[in-house]
Amino acid sequence: MKAYIFPGQGAQFTGMGKDLFENNSKAKELFIKADEILGFSISKVMFEGNDEELKATKITQPAVFLHSVIKAMCIENFNPSMVAGHSLGEFSALVANKCLSYEDGLKLVSKRANAMQKACEQNPSTMAAILGLDDEIVEKICNSITDEIVVAANYNCPGQIVISGSINGVNIACEKLKEAGAKRALPLSVGGAFHSPLMEPAKVELEEAIASTIFNAPICPVYQNISAKPYIKPEEIKQNLILQLTAPVRWTQSINNMIADGATLFTEVGPGNVLQGLVKKINRETETASA
Repeated sequence: MKAYIFPGQGAQFTGMGKDLFENNSKAKELFIKADEILGFSISKVMFEGNDEELKATKITQPAVFLHSVIKAMCIENFNPSMVAGHSLGEFSALVANKCLSYEDGLKLVSKRANAMQKACEQNPSTMAAILGLDDEIVEKICNSITDEIVVAANYNCPGQIVISGSINGVNIACEKLKEAGAKRALPLSVGGAFHSPLMEPAKVELEEAIASTIFNAPICPVYQNISAKPYIKPEEIKQNLILQLTAPVRWTQSINNMIADGATLFTEVGPGNVLQGLVKKINRETETASA
């Protein structure tokens, strides 16, 4: 069974999508339409912008979404058996499985990006990648820090988990996690504490936009971040998408569930190949555990 996976924020690079624009007439039309919908030339920023411009959340999210979705729309005989997206990538996955229209998906992503940018400005916060510790240890240490906000945010693959929270909370957690045996605790260059309670203002703002958007019955299940389980009912998909902003991304669990449900080929659609690397690590760990 074919599974298509879609990356999130952090996969962006200067020049992203330019080859599609120049070599595919359908892609060119979709980029031009995106510029019209957003009211500015995001294609110009994607093709010519520097790293600093692309790193701004309000630019990064629609840019990665556009690259992923337009690339998927240009694949001949695109017929996924299942889809999943990492954080922002979940919106790309929902356009790919026809639950959302291209236009509505872009509008929601833009709304999400601006809401998250505002939340970041209201509450200065950060994230850090923790390498070489079991998930349970990371969770226990984060939960032990009661005077600051810090939580497990991204379960990327066995031995790689991202924590999110207040700057002081993340710093305290990093020290404790290194003392507990973490190989590395790396601060991430991000705008704020994504997938933590500090994104609550963004969640409230996005909820209204999602509630008023039409979600169609998808052509295949989407494995959503909130629970790592497959969904096909539009109302359930909507609710999970709202909850996603303040809840962890259960990527390891999602990939394991997709494999258990018959996925034999994973194809990453969008900038970069980070997710493909995570799938290999998850799959290798699964095979070792069952050997």
